[in-house]
Amino acid sequence: MNTPLSRLILATTLVGIFVFAPAAPIQAAQTRVLKISHQFTGGTIDEGDFRDRLARKFAQEVERRTGGELKFEIYPGGSLVKTMSQFGALSKGALDMTVLPLAYAGGMVPEVNLTLMPALVTSYEQGLRWKSAPIGKELDRVLDAKGVKIVTWIWQAGGIASNGKPAIVPDDIKGMKVRGGSKEMDQMLKAAGAAITSLPSNEIYSAMQSKVLDAAVTSSTSLISFRLYEHSKSVTTARKRSFWFMFEPLLISKAAFDSLTPVQQKIVMEVGASLEGFGMEAAKFDDQELARVYEKAGVKVYDLDEAAFRQWKKIAQESAWKDFEQTVPNGRQLMEMATSVK
Repeated sequence: MNTPLSRLILATTLVGIFVFAPAAPIQAAQTRVLKISHQFTGGTIDEGDFRDRLARKFAQEVERRTGGELKFEIYPGGSLVKTMSQFGALSKGALDMTVLPLAYAGGMVPEVNLTLMPALVTSYEQGLRWKSAPIGKELDRVLDAKGVKIVTWIWQAGGIASNGKPAIVPDDIKGMKVRGGSKEMDQMLKAAGAAITSLPSNEIYSAMQSKVLDAAVTSSTSLISFRLYEHSKSVTTARKRSFWFMFEPLLISKAAFDSLTPVQQKIVMEVGASLEGFGMEAAKFDDQELARVYEKAGVKVYDLDEAAFRQWKKIAQESAWKDFEQTVPNGRQLMEMATSVK
């Protein structure tokens, strides 16, 4: 019935619906894009250098858990920020995130040279235990003061690629031009009689190709992904022992982290921690894969045994360890904290 009364009732009902219906959101949460830079070879989430894969896994999972509120752009091969400039950019908030050998920041933050101290960390499990130990808490404090936060703890063992004779014991490198990877590593190699050339791992290939280097110490993963077997005649792997364990975390700028919501911060840290198992297993796999790749390329493969390791450790203690304790603020206490982690 279309009477004046019925029309009034209908109009009143419609007004009530519009008045009491909940307001629809004006727009969805705004997407935030963070940039992750690193020096390593790019690939996919399933194939390639595991450090690039870790960054991609992190990005994918954080995006999923935040419902797309956080997205990431990944720049491999130093394509966004040059290798040795990444920590400074991170510290200033000019870069959001990076996967970086922390010892590369040793010139700015002397304390972090401890994270590539020769013969100090001798297993992946020992390195990861730093996270909850006093030394890990101190590293967190030091980095926090520089505007940087650790998201994922990653350690890597390393080997020695040589374009000449094998480098197994200290006497083998006398007179050789060698890259060590950190101030302290270089000090040990120099004490053993080597001539030192300092450069990041993504520049080793060209240095060995041009004979600027006779040998280079770097992670098993970098020895593979940077194709150093193309200019090597021998390699000493980390399958059994290594004096070279490097801390290479996924880092975030505190400026970027502090700009996230508490829920987003929690997700970032939880996802970061969840990838530490992946990082450890991938690094261990590459220690074994290194031998297979180099043998296939016709390179002679050698291993470091306990006796050779002890020779390196003795030289390290007399050179790099001693220098760190004497020249770095709080250096002795930092060494004591580090050596207490078994």
